[in-house]
Amino acid sequence: MTTYRTCDGVRRRDFLKVGVVGSLGLTLPDYLRLTEAAESKRTRRATSAIFIEMAGGPSHLDTFDLKPDAPSEVRGKFRPIKTNAPGVEICEHLPKLAEVADKFCILRGVSHTLAAHQFGREYVVTGNRPLPSLEYPGLGSVLIKERPGPIDMPGFVAVPNTAQRPGFLGVQYAPFSTGATPRANAPFNVRGITLAGGLTVHEVERRKKLRQLLDRAFHGYEDNDQLLEGLDSFSERAHSIITSPKARQAFDVSKESPAFAKRFGTSSFGVSCLLACRLIEAGTRCVTVSSNGWDTHQDNFKKLKENLLPSFDEGLASLLWGLEARGLLESTAVFVTGEFGRTPKINSRSADGGRDHYPRCMFMLLAGGAVRGGQVVGESDEKAAQPLHEGFSPDDVAATFYHNLGIDHTKEYHTETGRPIMIVRNGEVIRQVFA
Repeated sequence: MTTYRTCDGVRRRDFLKVGVVGSLGLTLPDYLRLTEAAESKRTRRATSAIFIEMAGGPSHLDTFDLKPDAPSEVRGKFRPIKTNAPGVEICEHLPKLAEVADKFCILRGVSHTLAAHQFGREYVVTGNRPLPSLEYPGLGSVLIKERPGPIDMPGFVAVPNTAQRPGFLGVQYAPFSTGATPRANAPFNVRGITLAGGLTVHEVERRKKLRQLLDRAFHGYEDNDQLLEGLDSFSERAHSIITSPKARQAFDVSKESPAFAKRFGTSSFGVSCLLACRLIEAGTRCVTVSSNGWDTHQDNFKKLKENLLPSFDEGLASLLWGLEARGLLESTAVFVTGEFGRTPKINSRSADGGRDHYPRCMFMLLAGGAVRGGQVVGESDEKAAQPLHEGFSPDDVAATFYHNLGIDHTKEYHTETGRPIMIVRNGEVIRQVFA
């Protein structure tokens, strides 16, 4: 519709809206409330996040970036299948994810140069290339600093652990690691959450009062000590959590309805995804879930087909389904990644073949919030050896992740010495993800 202004300054489109408002019998305040609500919906960002860490570095060629026309020593044994998103194909051993492909965006041609597990992992979980002189905070630590959650729930939970650390932000922004994975249909006893050994809430309250007396006695020694500040913060939070029925209920996956829990299966990864969904629903701001075993130097295809892909497929597909079913997908940013991809050329270390570390080309998945699912953004070359065009860096993906949460990735923090540090130094938001 052509838009132009009338002589009194009202645009023709606005004039027509006023006419419609009058015909519907809406007052001006009604109209303003409706338009404000519509604008809010268009600009809504996620407020929580789930980070799936595929530890070891999954093969992009055998999962989300297959090359069926490449030579046999590159394309491997798996074939692509169609998904419910037009034109999007993924591995045949990911049939459940193929059914929910409209809920996630595949990034192809993500690239960096750090082929060691530790450095590659630090890069992707912070969005900053590692430096020996500085430890950058993980994505979850930044999130809970910018978006603190309810005091009776842990803000950042790792199931069972995570590569993310608080870095220069300090220990008060560290993740709470469960140290174990939950089992299907069984109570999940989490150290620091479950009252074990006959300990009662009354006893916890009594110990808290004793600690407060000691704190007053030694007041003054902890000034300017970031570690003690963080520990004190943890003590207060721990008390709120351990006395909170909501927290204990959220961690206990056996409380979940059987019909909902059944879709997640019985694998440790699947039940961990169920726990992540419950924690987000209860108010936790960030949950990381570890999926291990992706370092497939040997028996790549056997390990993927028989173990890694089925549990990953079931767990992640159920997570996306579950978040949407409970009205949480729009408010939860989901980020799935390993530390790098695997070599295009299959090695001969085993009869089944393997793939080695390869950071020059990899995939990542984004979902939730303002992410437009059902699309592929970016492209690799004919052998998935490098981005076909410019490609994306982990910095770019981190900036995009933060943008989805309404966090300005160019914001500066300061270290204890006053050094200004940008959340993400070199990244640019990948706008196509939201298009």
